[in-house]
Amino acid sequence: MGTVQLFPEFVSETLGLSGVLGDVVGSLVAAAIVGNIVLAFTGVAGPWAKRKITAAFTDRIAVNRIGPFGLLIIPAAAVQLLAKELIVPEGVDRPTWDLAPIVLPASALLGFAVIPMGRLGPVNLQIADPEVGLALVFAFASIASISLVMAGYASNNKYSMLGGLRAVAQNLAYEIPLIVTAMSVVIFAGTLQTSGIVAAQTDVLFSIGGFDVPTWYALVNPFAFVLFLTANMAEIGRNPFDIPEAPTEIVAGYQTEYSSAYFVLFYLGEFVHVFLGGAILAVTFLGGASGPGPESIGFLWFVVKIWGFFLFTQWARSALPRVRIDQLIEIGWKGMLVLSFANLVLTAVIVGVIA
Repeated sequence: MGTVQLFPEFVSETLGLSGVLGDVVGSLVAAAIVGNIVLAFTGVAGPWAKRKITAAFTDRIAVNRIGPFGLLIIPAAAVQLLAKELIVPEGVDRPTWDLAPIVLPASALLGFAVIPMGRLGPVNLQIADPEVGLALVFAFASIASISLVMAGYASNNKYSMLGGLRAVAQNLAYEIPLIVTAMSVVIFAGTLQTSGIVAAQTDVLFSIGGFDVPTWYALVNPFAFVLFLTANMAEIGRNPFDIPEAPTEIVAGYQTEYSSAYFVLFYLGEFVHVFLGGAILAVTFLGGASGPGPESIGFLWFVVKIWGFFLFTQWARSALPRVRIDQLIEIGWKGMLVLSFANLVLTAVIVGVIA
């Protein structure tokens, strides 16, 4: 992947632009294309795929009346939600209340800027490849917590405030184990560069019957993979870790007072973060866009992996009960944090002995 042009470079060269203008236009066009790809995934996942998958897991009938296979529920849901009145409650902190639903999806979309999404023909679908790429991804993703706190604080609603506080408590308890576990991958790969982490997983671990098993870190260190997967589920707020918006206790948490386009932005941001979580998992533990077949179809394997993660989140939503907030925090601080540091130390010792 390193020998192929980054997406912005390919765009600027195709348009015949160079210099600063070529860099700016290429980056903007590449960002727009990648952003729309991600938004298209969320548009399908939210109104349609989520219902279909959940119905399959729970033996129910999902949307099947609006268009073939119920696919027209996607534009119908968009029109329905956007047509609703935007109600602004009395006493809200208006600038903060307006900004919160914008920050949530924006933080997730920023994370995709340094994700190597693989090749599609001659194009490498990655906008930027800085040396600290993995650190940037986590930095961008963590901005979502600020959005939830802003929404909870600004809504002038006790349920929203509780949801915002829960979001902070949850992210503090699980973001540290998430990053510490990711550092064990950095020790293996020897770099924070996302393309370098993916490239380090292309070697052959062993062969079975003529099939080469790659050195995906999920196979090299399955314990770290399970830790990262669990912390990742808590970070994106999916069941059983959807405590900040638990409808049984706090109505809808931080988004209780939002409607119309603002609610759509929160809904959109939630699913963009699910796909970003799948993308980070794919890059760190599942070889990124690598898979059987030619490298030129790597993007298709990347799509399969992030949709596989989405499928897993829907299974968890259907099969696992929501834990209480005190149980959630206890699992994070007393269990996940200790195990993540133990995994980091063990990884460092193993890599140090092997090296």
